[in-house]
Amino acid sequence: MERIVVAGAGTMGAGIAHATAQHGFPTVLIDVNEACLDRALAVIDTNLSRQAKKGVIEMGTEPDVLARIETTTEFAPALESADMLIEAVPEKMETKREIFELADRRAPPGAILASNTSSISITSLGAFTSRPGSVIGMHFMNPVPVMKLVEVVRGLATDDDTVDAVVGLTRRLAKTPVEVSDFPGFVSNRVLMPMINEAVFALMEGVADADSIDDVMRLGMNHPLGPLALADLIGLDVCLNILGVLHDQLGDDRYRPCPLLRKHVEAGWLGRKSGRGFHAYSASGR
Repeated sequence: MERIVVAGAGTMGAGIAHATAQHGFPTVLIDVNEACLDRALAVIDTNLSRQAKKGVIEMGTEPDVLARIETTTEFAPALESADMLIEAVPEKMETKREIFELADRRAPPGAILASNTSSISITSLGAFTSRPGSVIGMHFMNPVPVMKLVEVVRGLATDDDTVDAVVGLTRRLAKTPVEVSDFPGFVSNRVLMPMINEAVFALMEGVADADSIDDVMRLGMNHPLGPLALADLIGLDVCLNILGVLHDQLGDDRYRPCPLLRKHVEAGWLGRKSGRGFHAYSASGR
């Protein structure tokens, strides 16, 4: 596996492209928006500089990593020489369906089609293609260059060779693969999102303010980041989408999104990326 195509230049797509290029893989980062691609490259450049200063990568190798990342708004041509697609677009089934159907038509027969989805069924994505055995979930954690876990999600039709290849790639990226079954939210978000949602309910009901709720979980439960600050990092729109999928797919009111979460998303208060979520942020941080 040599040439990787990453679809979607948002936070997760940029982080995945950073990780694959950092570990020597020629990477094509695709997005329909040229400005989004430019922002992604700027973020990757900044993060590489930070890694070099901390000694994570060798000083002076940053330009080499960036040189391994090609950007384009032309999806179909990039797929024709891809060994692997990693889809990292927003959690909307129709958008993902379009990508997987196109990838099925244009990618070489042996290419692996992976999704970074955090909640959508891998089995369903595989059914949109003529190669469901080569369709798999590869759920990275945010921020991708830092976090070690990758949930490797086997769909109903995913074959063993595909799983083995993705587990091997994950290790080559210096990350830890954990194999999970295809179920709404997998393990990570099935456990995490109810906690975040309950923290939002506690805020809405006036149990405590946002700082206090986060401090209780940080100082009392030894979490590195409180649930509301973590939601801001993930993106409140992303949290809302995941909870929506969990609620729809599992039919359990444990996953009913808190009205205050909906209200923040409607207001455009999406977290760090918008400058305001449950906390306020500036260019230098919170």
